[in-house]
This record gives sequence, C-alpha cells and structure tokens, in this order.
Amino acid sequence: MYVFLAVAAGVAVAFMGVAGVAAVVAEWVPPVARRRVLRPRLWGYGSLATAVGLGLFLFLGPLADVGLAGFAGLGWCLWMGGMVTQYLAQRPGRGATASAS
Repeated sequence: MYVFLAVAAGVAVAFMGVAGVAAVVAEWVPPVARRRVLRPRLWGYGSLATAVGLGLFLFLGPLADVGLAGFAGLGWCLWMGGMVTQYLAQRPGRGATASAS
C-alpha cells in the first residue's frame, strides 16, 4: 500500500512541476484552471513552489521511513506559500484598471 501512495504522490508532484514550467516558459495553463488564471507566469511560479513544497513535505515527513520534521515543516510552509501565490495569480494585478461604464 505504501508503494501505491508514494507513486501517486510522485505523479501528482511531477504533474504540478511540469505544469509550472509550462506556465513560466510558454504561459500555458492546464485547461482546468485556464478560465480563472489572469497571470500565467505567477501561477507557474506558484505551481513550482507547490510541487517542491509538497514533495519535501510528503517524502521527508509522513511517507518517509525516518521523519525529518524540520524539512517537512519547511516543505509545508513552501507548499502553502505556493498555494497563496497561485491564488494571487487569479486576481488582477496592480496595473489593471477598471473600464468606465
């Protein structure tokens, strides 16, 4: 059972990392989030931070044989920071102005 969890987590982290690189380099966002994302590069950086943080958290924390609580905690903070960055990518930036009606 442990192997299945580790493989599933690895695939999820890899997908987030690939999507982040695609968003940073080519400004391509997966179709699931495409409608909501206004700043694809910022979303890509958030996705990369989320992937690294989740990987650190999972593979050095609950899925590790020997838990490294410090690095797992750092991974959790990076994971949450990436999620906040992805959320901010869905909001208009400072340069956006409302059109007069």
